[in-house]
Amino acid sequence: MVGGLAPPPEEEEHERELDAQRQVIFVLESAQLEIAQVGKSYQLLNCDDHANYLLKHKKDPALFRPDITHQALLTILDSPLNKAGKIKGIYIHTVKNVLIQVNPKVRIPRTFKRFCGLMVQLLQKLSIRATNGPDKLLKVIKGPVTKYFPANAKRIGFCERADLQPMQTYVQQHLDDTVPSVFIVGAFAHGEVDSSYADVEIAVSQYSLSAAYALARITNAMEMKWGIL
Repeated sequence: MVGGLAPPPEEEEHERELDAQRQVIFVLESAQLEIAQVGKSYQLLNCDDHANYLLKHKKDPALFRPDITHQALLTILDSPLNKAGKIKGIYIHTVKNVLIQVNPKVRIPRTFKRFCGLMVQLLQKLSIRATNGPDKLLKVIKGPVTKYFPANAKRIGFCERADLQPMQTYVQQHLDDTVPSVFIVGAFAHGEVDSSYADVEIAVSQYSLSAAYALARITNAMEMKWGIL
């Protein structure tokens, strides 16, 4: 007994140590975040507002879907997994090879128009600071993204041609709580995610899933695994 207090039982101390090791990292791969001067101002290009501009510059408007990244970020940040402090990092890798680090504590605008304004500001200034402190909530960093992963992290990619298995089954049977998990999810409408740096690829549905829905399956499975309600 120290200072009149009994030490915590070994089981409780072990559980706290294990809980501290439970970490998840997300990578939104091949996100379409590109700004250009349209008229007198710089804007985040998207298929709805800039179709004529994109066609004029011989680009396919259907590829310009920054709304997918917006929805994906909201899904991650709103999750109980994030609110429980289990998300160690969020990274966005764009098709233009720009790498963005997202602080899991950031509050992303909920409307797409305001999100576009934030991305324009970020891609011009390279960082967004908190209004009430020195912390950078969003910042452009040097790649590759893999150098920001813990050395022992397990990297999981997703591919429709990979072995199909329920997400909850996979995380229960194949993920070790003492090893950080990196989930690589494509942030585009059509195509295959670049999982060249993944250790394993899995399929979690027989159907094509939106990035936001795939992320919801991942966060929910990890929450169930760790008892986060």
